[in-house]
Amino acid sequence: MTSRTKLYFASDFHLGVPNYTASRQREDKIVRWLDMIKADAAEVFLMGDIFDFWFEYTTVVPKGYVRLFGKLAELTDSGIKLYMFKGNHDMWMFEYFQKELSASIITNELEIERNGKKFYLHHGDGLGPGDTKYKFLKKIFRSRLCQWLFERIHPNLGVGVANRWSNHSRIVQGHNEVRKNLEQEWLVAFSREQLKIEYYDYLIFGHRHLPLDIQLNDQSRYINLGEWVNYFSYAVFNGDDLSLMYFEKIPPTNF
Repeated sequence: MTSRTKLYFASDFHLGVPNYTASRQREDKIVRWLDMIKADAAEVFLMGDIFDFWFEYTTVVPKGYVRLFGKLAELTDSGIKLYMFKGNHDMWMFEYFQKELSASIITNELEIERNGKKFYLHHGDGLGPGDTKYKFLKKIFRSRLCQWLFERIHPNLGVGVANRWSNHSRIVQGHNEVRKNLEQEWLVAFSREQLKIEYYDYLIFGHRHLPLDIQLNDQSRYINLGEWVNYFSYAVFNGDDLSLMYFEKIPPTNF
């Protein structure tokens, strides 16, 4: 078996939308990807919005996704380290995956260093200039009071309403246009500001749904992982360099 040395990064699976059939097909593809990388992966970073909606009640979680959970359990049981980031769609992730999958749950950013390379990792929601409405809502949704109130709602109603609301999300509607001037991309602007504070080789995000690899200066790169509804894109670090790749899909030539 190949030595496990690589780091894999993926984001925005948005499982659950737009319907059961499409979501199941996407889940099967994700499982095939995980099966492919298990031979050489040392660490896997799932960087938010794995589900289009997720809420952990004290004794109940949303049904489904058993093939994904089974494959993730296989990976972690074999010694592969798993990180799961809270996104804006699955921010109500608490202890379930930590207990069942031995995953490290990341609420905000994670800074790591591997083989002398420094990484800044974040789902990407609420960062950079603009999007003030969401930044305000994020504080409310992440508050303990909001979570306590939602847990008082019966799962049939709470999850049902949330799933219907998911059909209005931009991943379903296809609102993923990149700004003409990449300097106006909020996460690019945020990355440049971060580099004024501290050096990183790679600043990696999800959230924007567009696979992007942008050179910020002579040494630092901004990477957006894209999504798995249209692009099936991910990143891999082989110990020397990081590459943006596509699973079972020809890479797009432009946006």
